[in-house]
Amino acid sequence: MANFWPHLVYALAMCLIATGVAAYDYKPYTYASPPPPPYVYKSPPPPPYIYKSPPPPPLKYYYKSPPPIPKYYYKFPSHAPKYYYKSPPPPTKYYYKSPPPPPPKYYYKSPPPPPKYYYKSPPPPPKYYYNSPPPPPKYHYKSPPPPSPSPPPPYV
Repeated sequence: MANFWPHLVYALAMCLIATGVAAYDYKPYTYASPPPPPYVYKSPPPPPYIYKSPPPPPLKYYYKSPPPIPKYYYKFPSHAPKYYYKSPPPPTKYYYKSPPPPPPKYYYKSPPPPPKYYYKSPPPPPKYYYNSPPPPPKYHYKSPPPPSPSPPPPYV
């Protein structure tokens, strides 16, 4: 960490020297056109002022009380027409109707007996004959061929 400061001072010195050299060579470009004429501001003349006086104050106010309320006279409602009671008409004459006679006496009729049942046994199954499978084909054993003679081992 102690070696850090000399490097920092050296870097700052290089930056200052580089900016000084760059600033010495720089010549700004000047524009050759003549300067513009000086501008003189002329304000427009003010509008003519015409005085207008304020409106006169309002007239003095005099209180006028409202007119008195007219006297109220009660009017009775007109009389309703006289009511005459009308009785309802008498009921119509009632004639008794007797109930219908009971239905005739019921006689139970039992259903006819079922027809007589005769049992029929199923037919016997067909007779079964066993067929044995055919015998397997005869097997002939073939022995493997004898091994080929191997060469004798070499002498070491």
